[in-house]
Amino acid sequence: MTTAADPSALVVIPARMASTRLPDKPLADIAGKPMIVHVIERGLSAGIGPVIVACDHPDIKAAVEAAGGTAIMTDPNLPSGSDRVRAAAQAVDPERRHGIVLNLQGDVPLIDPQAIRAAFDPLADPLVDIGTIATEIRSEAGKTDPSFVKTIGTPVTDRRLRALYFTRATAPTGPGPLYQHIGLYAYRRDALDRFVALPPSPLEMRESLEQLRALEAGMRIDVGLIDSVPMDVNTPRDLEAVRAVFASRPSNPS
Repeated sequence: MTTAADPSALVVIPARMASTRLPDKPLADIAGKPMIVHVIERGLSAGIGPVIVACDHPDIKAAVEAAGGTAIMTDPNLPSGSDRVRAAAQAVDPERRHGIVLNLQGDVPLIDPQAIRAAFDPLADPLVDIGTIATEIRSEAGKTDPSFVKTIGTPVTDRRLRALYFTRATAPTGPGPLYQHIGLYAYRRDALDRFVALPPSPLEMRESLEQLRALEAGMRIDVGLIDSVPMDVNTPRDLEAVRAVFASRPSNPS
């Protein structure tokens, strides 16, 4: 049972070779290392548990293992990253020693380890099923940009919200900050099992936001508020921007 499991997290990084905008994205070189290796190092720096990669191609597996990491091959036909994360967790931890599985996206080589912890920390509350993160939107353009997914929540503490809704619209209205959701999730094992077993929900399909499936099913998502804005890599321009950040550092630390 999850309640008897180690409360530390198994950090799983889903990585797919196929990317229409940036082919072979996980293997893109950044400061002499594949991007996926930088993300592994970030996950380890968070200090919340072991890190594995859920991949769909032997070249990713080889790159991870060459760096001393662990990679699990998963079915390329699985419908989502959440399904790949669950499959890898089952493969590496069938005894369910880890009570939490954290889904760390494979295209955030600059993510602050404290941001990873901010998604994990809400699960110290036994009422929370899923933890995630958000950051305040500082630009006026971002407030109206539908690619900036907005988190609507009620405060639990000054650094944590209980999520009520997620939307691409500009919301909520009225004075006060707007928060951009960052797609990093920490699941209780039972919550992850339940989530992937659920069919896509009406609001999920309408907004194209997977996390709404959990809210519509009555699951509780709490959101850690962070100050940083993780830079994800989706295009060649993004990749060059990240390379420039690493090149500007004296010793290119990871």
